[in-house]
Amino acid sequence: MLKELTRFSLQHRTLYCYVILSIWIFLLIAGMYKYIGSIEMNNNLLTIQGFGYHKTKEYFIDDEGFTSSFMPNRYLNQSECTHPTMLIAGEEGGSLEGWNLQGILLLIRHGDRGPMAHVRGISGVDCGYENDPALDRYVNFVQNSTTSSTTSGYWMKTGPFHGFPLLPAATKLCMLAQLTHKGIAQMLRVGDIVRQKYASLLGLYKRYPSNGSMKNTPQNGTDVNTKQTAVGALYNIDDVVIYSTRYRRTFQSGMALLFAALPHEKWLGLHIQESHSLSYCFSDCACPQAEKLKRSLANEMSWHLAQHPAIGAITQWIGATILQNPQATSGQINPLDVRDALLSHICHAAPLPCRKAHEAKSSQSSSTADPLGFDLINIDQDEDNSVGTAPFNHVNVDQTDNPVEQQSSDDEGCVEQAHVTALMSYVHWAGEKELYGQTMRQQGLLRSYGLLRNIVSFMLKMISGDPVKLVLYSAHDKTIEYLIASLGVRLEHPFVPYASRMVFEVYKSEKDIQHYFRLVYNGRDITNAIDVCASGKSLRVPRGNRGGRGYLCPIENIIRFIHDDYFHSLNATNYKDACMIKQEL
Repeated sequence: MLKELTRFSLQHRTLYCYVILSIWIFLLIAGMYKYIGSIEMNNNLLTIQGFGYHKTKEYFIDDEGFTSSFMPNRYLNQSECTHPTMLIAGEEGGSLEGWNLQGILLLIRHGDRGPMAHVRGISGVDCGYENDPALDRYVNFVQNSTTSSTTSGYWMKTGPFHGFPLLPAATKLCMLAQLTHKGIAQMLRVGDIVRQKYASLLGLYKRYPSNGSMKNTPQNGTDVNTKQTAVGALYNIDDVVIYSTRYRRTFQSGMALLFAALPHEKWLGLHIQESHSLSYCFSDCACPQAEKLKRSLANEMSWHLAQHPAIGAITQWIGATILQNPQATSGQINPLDVRDALLSHICHAAPLPCRKAHEAKSSQSSSTADPLGFDLINIDQDEDNSVGTAPFNHVNVDQTDNPVEQQSSDDEGCVEQAHVTALMSYVHWAGEKELYGQTMRQQGLLRSYGLLRNIVSFMLKMISGDPVKLVLYSAHDKTIEYLIASLGVRLEHPFVPYASRMVFEVYKSEKDIQHYFRLVYNGRDITNAIDVCASGKSLRVPRGNRGGRGYLCPIENIIRFIHDDYFHSLNATNYKDACMIKQEL
């Protein structure tokens, strides 16, 4: 039997060879077909069907296996633009059974702003915000008050922000890198959340006898709600500490928030301190290794973009269409710059732009002057990451998912919804790879060290009886991204929305002398997601009459992390050593 099988196998050896050869030829032809198809695809990148992504019900999938959520403009409005009416209170608040709130440390990103680069047709985009009673009250108060603190809309107290305007210069225009009235409305909403959740528990509206023992408001306090003046009783301003970077958008955001959170007389007595760094590094700033990691991240992002030539082509097209003077590195426009410019249209319900044929020829000589002729200081034009983000609802957003301007005869082409979807999907995917990668974690540790030390020092003051109850850091998206990376937190969205809030709540047990903290991000308790608080290191406690439970992490965990374990992943024991550039072997 074995001999018969062997003889049969030898007789059909030629047949086997033909079968294997046929399979090999088939695979070769299939590979060539795919290669030729990719060339044809790249020649038609700017057609709806030909930019390298095929649409399914929920995803865009490219030939390399990159997948991302489908993002029409209506979804982008929900996830990127933070409409004021959707800013509502969440899980923040000090009503935890058996625990007393000692104080809060509030880190915010500024509100909605104009684009970071000069954008074509931006003067036609309405960045105003109307029919908001809280915004109207604030504008009237600021413009009509003349005190030692304010004059006709300017902050007049001595200090680094003397003479800064409290309101954006234009009501409706999207000015370069400047806060919009929509941004002011956002921050007033956040301030109202702070007042609802924390003002009573922290005694921020409490009056004290005027005995000269503490810094008080400059005049007798008037309760905004009761309109009654308590003669000889003043508000204490020692319980509020405010930091802002020297940008008008962060200063104006912080002041709008505090106006809604505090009594007006107390607001007029505030003193604002300057942070000289976007990352709030305080005394721990100089760090060559952090700069090296920043360059490494940029190289990684460039490499990822090079692997997706379809996205690169879309970025070039949209960038040349929407940006007056596209800044390209090695011939490639940064997708984040394009994303930021697109959001200035999407977040204000404006149609997607078209490029005129003559603009393509004259783009290099086009004017970059501000629409109102204001001379903007350069510091207001710098931000590490030109991205925005968060929830939705706006009276003007009743358009379709493809709000492209009607193309006229002299249009070279219009930005289409499919282009926006592909670009935004890619940026979201690349943003996740960056924020949750090892390089960003290391950079976050270095950039956020000074800020975390400052936060922990205020935590210790709060639990030791210091009068400070509220610390506000009015900051940027990168400030929060660095902090998120350093704490090892993983969020659903890789970008930080406009008007985002991150609150460290400090608690003391009613039964003993133990002290804990919570971390709440945009209304969601993420305490259990912090590396030093995860895996059973936190307490799960009842949330009072609201039901449910919240997490409390021992303050000693974060103190130990800062002092003992912070630099382990950087193979160092202190900040100075961690910041030294390691020599490659």
